[in-house]
Amino acid sequence: MKCLLCLCSVLAALCAVTHCNREDICHEVNNTNLHDGTENLLTNNCDKQGSNYGDFVFRFYKQAVAEKADENVFFSPMSISTAFAMLAVGAKSTTLSQIFEGLGFDDLTKTRTDDIHESFHKVLSVLNCADANITLNIGNALFTATGYEPQESFLQNTKQFYDAEFFSSDFHKPEEAKNQINKYVEEKTKGKIHELVGHLDPSTVLVLVNYIYFKAAWEKSFDPLRTYEDDFFVNKNASVRVNMMQRDSISDTYYDQDLSCEVVELPYQGTVRALLILPDDGKMKQVEDALSKETVCKWDNKLMTRRLNLQLPKFSISGSYDVKNLFEKMGITEVFSGSADLSGITGSHDLQVSQAIHKALLEVDEAGTEAAGATAIVSTRISYPSVTIKFNRPFIILISNTQTDTTLFMGKIVDPMKK
Repeated sequence: MKCLLCLCSVLAALCAVTHCNREDICHEVNNTNLHDGTENLLTNNCDKQGSNYGDFVFRFYKQAVAEKADENVFFSPMSISTAFAMLAVGAKSTTLSQIFEGLGFDDLTKTRTDDIHESFHKVLSVLNCADANITLNIGNALFTATGYEPQESFLQNTKQFYDAEFFSSDFHKPEEAKNQINKYVEEKTKGKIHELVGHLDPSTVLVLVNYIYFKAAWEKSFDPLRTYEDDFFVNKNASVRVNMMQRDSISDTYYDQDLSCEVVELPYQGTVRALLILPDDGKMKQVEDALSKETVCKWDNKLMTRRLNLQLPKFSISGSYDVKNLFEKMGITEVFSGSADLSGITGSHDLQVSQAIHKALLEVDEAGTEAAGATAIVSTRISYPSVTIKFNRPFIILISNTQTDTTLFMGKIVDPMKK
């Protein structure tokens, strides 16, 4: 009988004021880690033809939307891909190639595989060394059954590339093991994710967990005194009342006439930005179908600075996903079957993934402070005509790290009042 492995990824993301201290070692990481001359296969570089990893986020998004067409969607492609990349350390044969091809990596060789793991290592190191204006923590953990010994090479490589923590769990007492894992996740996400794992089978031998916690301030904050109540049109026939934030400032925006949507770049303090995409009425599916790395690159190249009256609802949404179900529909199937080759973990073909769970939370409010030099920027742009963009209907949000050019989170807000 196959032993069972549970693969979990979780994030808690908050957009709010933050201050954090970082170790001195991060100074060296930020200055050298991404600039050593080697290719970073996770970077969404618009000027280079690298891997197709950048499109994984959009393929997963489209699959998630297909399952929940009229519901809020929010997830972390970085968290999900990291969890499966770490699993791939112990995968072999077609199981290995199917995982990596599903994540957008092809032409797999031993060198290529090592380069993928090294790329994850570099990006994770930089993300965990975000500047003082951002709290961005991403980490991994392995919970192994008491007395169960994974291959030494698997343990060494997950530690080397993914800095994984290791814990022993008694899965013959599934309730105790579940509580141990959920308590760990709750602590790592500052209490935002309370119950990642719902149940565990006594035959479980390994649970792999990835978590992300993100907290940052807007570069230009919204004045809470200007927040007012307004309608948000969930669809043509229904609306909800929301707290609508607003601010007047200089922003980078673009109206895509081909896709009929507004694009607004909304930076946080530090090295993270949000890209907000507001389709015209009835154009959401047209925009979603066109989402790709190339589309986002086009938007980035077309952004123009102008004076903007931005109106954006406060919201708090969450997402919970059966990644196993979504991945199987994306063609990643073998790792969940009796044919799975995870012998790099166990030394034998007796392991398959039984669950793959992802939960996410995003809260957006007015919090933040003006960035240094904002007044000077405003004074030099004062002649620009002012436009108003009101996010009072379903829109898409992309949150990315500008230092690594990687997408951290993605979502669609259909109803800001639904958690």
